[in-house]
Amino acid sequence: MVRDCLRAFTRDAMPEDVAREFFHRASVAALRRRPDGHRRPAGLEGIRRSLLEEGAYTKYRAFQAANRTRRAVRSTVRAGRRQLGTRVRDLQYRRALHRPVDPHLAVFAAYWNRGVACNPAAIAAKVAELAPHIHPVWVVTDRNAALLPPGTDHVVPGTRRYWEVLATAKYLVNNVNFPNAVVKRPGTVHVQTHHGTPLKRMGVDQLPFPAAAQGLDFEALLERVDKWDYSVSSNGHTTRMWERAYPSRYVSLDHGYPRNDVYYTAGAAEIRAVRERLGIAPGRRAVLYAPTHRDYEAGWTPRLDLAALSDRLGEDTVLLVRGHYFYDGAASPLTGLRRSGRVVDVSSYDPVEELCLAADVLVTDYSSIMFDYANLDRPIVIHADDWETYRTTRGVYFDLTAEAPGPVARTQEELTGILTTDAWRDENAAKARAVFRRRFCEYDDGRAAERVVRRVFLGQDEASLPPVLPVGERTPAPTPEEAA
Repeated sequence: MVRDCLRAFTRDAMPEDVAREFFHRASVAALRRRPDGHRRPAGLEGIRRSLLEEGAYTKYRAFQAANRTRRAVRSTVRAGRRQLGTRVRDLQYRRALHRPVDPHLAVFAAYWNRGVACNPAAIAAKVAELAPHIHPVWVVTDRNAALLPPGTDHVVPGTRRYWEVLATAKYLVNNVNFPNAVVKRPGTVHVQTHHGTPLKRMGVDQLPFPAAAQGLDFEALLERVDKWDYSVSSNGHTTRMWERAYPSRYVSLDHGYPRNDVYYTAGAAEIRAVRERLGIAPGRRAVLYAPTHRDYEAGWTPRLDLAALSDRLGEDTVLLVRGHYFYDGAASPLTGLRRSGRVVDVSSYDPVEELCLAADVLVTDYSSIMFDYANLDRPIVIHADDWETYRTTRGVYFDLTAEAPGPVARTQEELTGILTTDAWRDENAAKARAVFRRRFCEYDDGRAAERVVRRVFLGQDEASLPPVLPVGERTPAPTPEEAA
């Protein structure tokens, strides 16, 4: 009652006589409900409580007005500091833009500055090997800086050096986007590596889908795209979709996704080591469940009863569950299951490529992880319980249920049936996967990073690059069974 009275009392439009009555009620209620031995809190809250219990209406009103003034002043000061900070940043950046472009400096970023990951990480590693004269600097949030590999040169967004390296680096490599304020200087090279093969609509293709397009500034998007010099692609489908989703004059690097090189270069010892880190005993089947984000859902609620699924799969199966990175920092719906030991929550495990190497089979819905995992030529099962809703609200480029890399389940019962029989790895599953691999693993052969580095950082022409090995002639990393 006290809270309700005071909430009503603070309304500016309340008549004076009504305000006095509300205050009186709140004062009486506060005294009546004060427990024995209660001590008033310190600070402003203590003063407010004291005036309320004393019934000092006039003083309370003055105290209230002073607080409003104090908050307004504080808000004005904060806004002024932000504006000043923006002006200082702009001035620093403009000054840095007058410096010469550093031909030996490269800036890398991934997943909105989360750390060393994905295609940029694979490219940076190959730069260190083939172009050691290039100095890499990573853009990483202050929160994630502590997780960087030792010795990683990095900058935190918004700092002075951050704007200096963005202004002077010759190479800017990202799997999302740099800020709109970044200027494309003559002589600089912007590389957009992307971070997946598109099943869902992307870029300007999202315009007809309000759930996907909400909050997107398409004019700003096209301005960013105009800064790209190169766009990395892993297959012909991706190249075509990027060209229609991100129309501009960049050059498509049909060299494969560098992050997928590891699926051909990893050996048995590496796979055993990853499984050991994850606590997967030799001989046990590891099922990696990696669902994607849905634009029409506010948060992540697993679409499977994971406890029931784990029970049905039995003691010989480990269920690795990886939530989408969009939900990083949110309360995990897997907490209870994680504590019971029935599933292993690998949502925070990086890099995701190691999880793929450790898994015997991938279960996903519409995540682009399926296209990367297909390089391993291991079983993939699609759980598409809300396909019609996803297709209608997000928009897709092809019918996954008709062109899947393996068996498709529409219910949990169907999924359980597939995983508890040989349907997940039978002849039909292998045939579907072979067709899928030929289409979507077209350029991924283990040398994608080398081709990108030689083309972009060493300036070699296309004809001199290592040719792409045909899918049928490649040897993927050994399966966990083979590695054991």
